[in-house]
Formats: sequence, C-alpha cells, structure tokens
Amino acid sequence: MAAPWEDVLRDKPAIREAASVAVDAALLQGVLMRTEGEPNASDVVNYAPFTLLPSAVPSTLFEQAYAVQQDFNLLVDAISQNKEFLEDTLASTIKVDDFTAQLFRIHMQVLEEGLAQSVFLGINRSDYMFDCGVDGTPALKQIEINTIAASFGGLTSRTAAVHGQVLKVLGKSKEASHLLPNNPSKGLALGIAKAWELYGSPSAVVMFLVEEVQRNIFDQRCVENELWNRNIRVIRRRFRDVFEKGSLDDAKRLYMDGQEVAVVYYREGYVPKNYDQQNWEARLLLERSRAVKCPDIATQLAGTKKVQQELSRPGTLERLLPGRAETVARIRATFAGLYSLDMGEEGDKIAAMAIADPDRFVLKPQREGGGNNLYGEELRQILEKIRDSPERTSYILMDKIKPQPALNYLLRAHSPLQASECISELGIFGVYVRQGKEMVMNRAAGHLLRTKAVEHADGGVAAGVAVLDTPYLV
Repeated sequence: MAAPWEDVLRDKPAIREAASVAVDAALLQGVLMRTEGEPNASDVVNYAPFTLLPSAVPSTLFEQAYAVQQDFNLLVDAISQNKEFLEDTLASTIKVDDFTAQLFRIHMQVLEEGLAQSVFLGINRSDYMFDCGVDGTPALKQIEINTIAASFGGLTSRTAAVHGQVLKVLGKSKEASHLLPNNPSKGLALGIAKAWELYGSPSAVVMFLVEEVQRNIFDQRCVENELWNRNIRVIRRRFRDVFEKGSLDDAKRLYMDGQEVAVVYYREGYVPKNYDQQNWEARLLLERSRAVKCPDIATQLAGTKKVQQELSRPGTLERLLPGRAETVARIRATFAGLYSLDMGEEGDKIAAMAIADPDRFVLKPQREGGGNNLYGEELRQILEKIRDSPERTSYILMDKIKPQPALNYLLRAHSPLQASECISELGIFGVYVRQGKEMVMNRAAGHLLRTKAVEHADGGVAAGVAVLDTPYLV
C-alpha cells in the first residue's frame, strides 16, 4: 500500500521545507486547536496535529466503507427503537458498569413516561482499519461505531487543502489533484438543519452541549458556522447550565434562558467523568424533553461495545434488519472477531484463550473517547485478575487487527521532525433523520483519516495520540 512519494521521504531538506509550509498552511486553513495551557481561551491557538503527507488507502476498501454507511445508519436506528434487544444485550453489563447502568435507567424512565420526541437525528462515525491478515491482502474491519460526539468532522474538512499544498511544494501537483474533496461539517450540519426544520418552530435554537474544557472548539465551530449560514441560531451550553437554567413546559418543550431549544447536539456526555449528580439530572431533563437529541439516550446505548459484540452473533443482524439480506451481508463483511466475556462456560473459554495468547486480542471496556483499550501483557494481567468475577462482563474481547505500517512524519507543535512507522484508521460519518417511523434522510457525510505511530496501541486525536490525515487512494 505504498503511496507514490517514497522517494521524497528520504530527502531531508525537502521534508524540512515541506513541513514548514505545511504548518503555515494548517494555520491558514483553520486546522486549529486551543492549547493545553489555555484550553478555554482562543487568544493563543496552535495547529491540530496532522501528517506531513497523505496516507495510502486502498480505493476498494474506501469505497466499501462508504457503501456500508447507510446500512450502519439503519442498524443503529433499528437498535435504538428495540427496547427488548437493548434490555437483553446490556443485562449483564449494567450489573457491573455503573455508567452504562445510569444511562439505561434514564432510557427506561423516559420510555415509561412516554417519548415526547418525535424527530430523531443520528450522527455517527464508523471506524475501520485495514487488516492485512494471513495472506497479506488488506480487508476492511470495523473497530467501533461512535454514536455520540463523533468529532473532527470540522477540522478534517480543511485538512485535504493542506496536504494538497504540501504535495505541490514537493513537486507532486498531479498527485495533489487526486485528493478527494471532503466536507463532513457540511453533511453533519445538513442533518441538524433537517431535524431543526422538522421540529417545526422557526424561532427555536440548536444547542451544542459542550464540555467544561473546550480545546477542540474550532472543530465544532465549523459545524456551527454551517448552521448560522442557514440562519439557524446556535447556542453553546454545558450540563451545569442546563441544570441551573433549563426547564420544560407542559408540552415538554425545552427552554434555556427563555429560548426554545429544537435540537440538542451532544459534544459531551460520553464518559463517566462528564457526570456528577447535577449533570445526570440535567441529562434526564434533556431526555424527557420534546427537543431532538443527537443522540437520544437509546442511540448512545446502541453504540456500546457490548452491543457491538452481540451484533456479531449469528442471526442477530437478521433479527434487527428483517428482509434486508444484502444490507446484513455488507455489514457482516466488516466485522472482526468479537467475543463475549459473560459469566458461564463460553465466557470462561474466551477468557482462558485470551490469557494464553494476549497478543491476538484487544480488551475493550464500554467507553468512548479513545485511550481505554487494553493490549498484550496489560490485557493478560487484568483478565487474570477478573477472570472469575462478574466484573469481566463489563468488557468485550476483539481480535487484534494487524494493518500494514507505512512511513510518514507526524507534525505536532513543539515536537521534533522525525519519520515514524504509522498505521491509519478510517472513519466514515453517517447522518440520518427519522420522523415517527419514516426515514427522512440517510446518508454518508464524509470521512476522517487518523494516523498514529505503531508504538501507540490506542487513542485518538483528542487523546493526543493520533493525528489528522488525508486518504490518498491507491
């Protein structure tokens, strides 16, 4: 999977010049993050980390990932509407994982009260790696699907222009012209705008629910600006603002500071540290409201690792998507081996298999946001410690994917310029809008390529491990 610039990678003076151009191009294009020192101020910002050169991606696998995205949108939506499936699948997890249990409690409470929400908006990102398996032929294998706060749709919309400039500086104008246009921020905003329109109150606002620490604000601003360009008002609030100032009227319309909220777009709320008692109360208030939540809590639960593992069981996809054999086949083709660690004989065997050969597997907790997975010796130690305890059911086990590394330079502020052996992960953004039972929009909304040095097993851009990249199709 070599990209056509192996020749320049060894040319140190050319690389140094290209890196200098690349950093300025990133700043010009707005590929920006706030600094660690001042995460809530835009007085001083820096470029978000990115690769010097685009990375080679097999065009057949890239097309496969796009082709299956609408199928995954349908699947996530079907899971979110299937109370029994979520109940059965998460039964063992919620006994040992407090965070998932609390989400599930809110889900059940809202269902018992009766859903006030009638328009549903899903923004997800399905992430893949290219597994080079036994015979060396790359295959597309899904790592996970993110159903809440799927990020970097904004910054990746601006990264291809940077890589195009770098290739031109390196004398690769022809190759630069082959980079694909990519604008997820526009696609995500289209979904939010459609949900806002169907909510049916022209004076209502879209509320971005944001974190206390907002280093990645420019990524969000890209989507936000697309909404302002459509004359849709956007406000940014935190859970604590909702707790202090949020209210519902008799019709369960949500108000913030006296403004009716049509859509709540979560960029927060996906990990336990996002919640204290007040924040859980704020989340419940939001879920009980008529506002379109992106995601609603059932859709967040649909993205748990336990659900991912259950989907790989024979017959599960067919049950969730009856009469859609081709859809099921396309989805199943992307699955890596996934294994349950539930208590009982099957789980005992799986745990023993992983302890005996830990390098074959990844141990995944029910968490989003990167940096949570366990590998190798660490995986073995944890499993030995919990192998006879119900605590093991809060994890799933997955086959470790083995991609082919390639040489690149990872540009980070205040870091030396050096070549690294790298592996990439391709994400496809999906957007869907459902009104009642009718699917009004279902589309792939763009892509995100992230690349990291091979020594870093886990973690994304926000976690400080991976960097932004652009696919070069080969």
